[in-house]
Amino acid sequence: MQQSITESTKKLLLIIMIIGCFFSTLNQTLLNVALSDLMDIFHVGESTIQWLSTGFMLVNGVCVPITAFLMKRFSTRQLFIFSMGSLLVGSIIAACAGSFAVLLTGRMIQAVGAGIIMPLMMTIITYLFPVEKRGKIMGNMGFAIIFAPAIAPTLAGFLLDYVSWRWLFIMMIPIVSLIIIFALKYLVNVNTPQKVSLDAISVIYSTLGFGFILFGFSSAGSRGWGDLLVLASIIGGVLITTLFVIRQLRSSDPLLNLKVFSSNVFTMTTVVNIAVTILMYADLILLPLYLQNGRELTAFAAGLILLPGSIVNAVLSPVAGKLFDRIGAKPLFLVGTALIAISMLAVVDLSSTTSITYIIIRTIVLRIGLTCITMPLNTAALNALPRELVAHGSAVNNTIRQIAGAVGTAVIVTIYTTQLTGAMATSATSPMATAAGNTYIYMLVIACLAFILCWFTPKKQKKPSSAV
Repeated sequence: MQQSITESTKKLLLIIMIIGCFFSTLNQTLLNVALSDLMDIFHVGESTIQWLSTGFMLVNGVCVPITAFLMKRFSTRQLFIFSMGSLLVGSIIAACAGSFAVLLTGRMIQAVGAGIIMPLMMTIITYLFPVEKRGKIMGNMGFAIIFAPAIAPTLAGFLLDYVSWRWLFIMMIPIVSLIIIFALKYLVNVNTPQKVSLDAISVIYSTLGFGFILFGFSSAGSRGWGDLLVLASIIGGVLITTLFVIRQLRSSDPLLNLKVFSSNVFTMTTVVNIAVTILMYADLILLPLYLQNGRELTAFAAGLILLPGSIVNAVLSPVAGKLFDRIGAKPLFLVGTALIAISMLAVVDLSSTTSITYIIIRTIVLRIGLTCITMPLNTAALNALPRELVAHGSAVNNTIRQIAGAVGTAVIVTIYTTQLTGAMATSATSPMATAAGNTYIYMLVIACLAFILCWFTPKKQKKPSSAV
């Protein structure tokens, strides 16, 4: 770290970064409910329109593994401004798009910045604050990570129904511009850039490996698991990622230091994080599908049903952070996974007449559970690492979240499609509701496994040594 940073400067820095992180995360899921509208506007099919989501995830995913190197090579101020600058430029291009190719280009540019901001922010928090205060700070950060994608359906639905799809991007322009202006004036560096060399071969391996895996799983929902391109992408991605892992283990200065997994706490929280990420992203896909297709609600109406849970999420996230500092990780993990499991159990018997009030209450329970576990998981994982491995731990954490999100969404969509086919074949009264309910049974199993795994979390974490 460079010079001593005052408490007031720390607070200002965090406010700027949390706002930037919020809009970057919001942008990531904002287009999900707009895809069907954009298909009609640009006259493209499902296999083409999905690139607005798949392409974003691909670029985002391949950028994350190199953030540990970028945080060594460049200052935190430079990286944050570059991240927000990418979001701004991409938003301008997308807002002015007259063709699908231009829209996709803007979306890809947005993804570059989004891939950097999350691991950057987590690393800065571990640099600035001692272990006993990180829970509270990460709880505030949880506002951006969980609340932003949760309100995206409501906001996007409103803009689509009452304004124009272009406002999904136009609204980002003045806000991100202000964030950049404030960052230029007030943001300080928390690290000293070093002249380090880039392992180009590792970058190629990580880009191709993670890129193929993300593409394969993201495409499986629309193309099918038996599709040759899907299978080739997943198998090729796994093989190339294996080469990447071998190179990192043999390198004296790895692009992504996998020694982070020598920490049992980091490894355990990573596995739980995979399960929770799958459940969070799957629910954000499955519940709107049920509400819009099974109950014939508009995107805006479906978003409003999800909104109370999102508000509760935002209010409780800082509280969960304070509780983490006070009582530790294990109680929050157990409560969080238990509530998630209960919320999954509550919707295994969905029907076309299930009370909307019931669904709202169930979603609030889910959001409370996610609040208890999402940011505490990340905090516990990074707290378990020595300082020199924090940037690598953050990069690993976010890379795995990206892959888990893609895998989870693809698997859940496949299960839902299979269940829907079966329900229609048996002439179920409400096939879409039946399919959604049956799919939630699989998600309940994942939640129960996560709950069991959380019992093995140490009650208190030991302060990590300076080296592993």
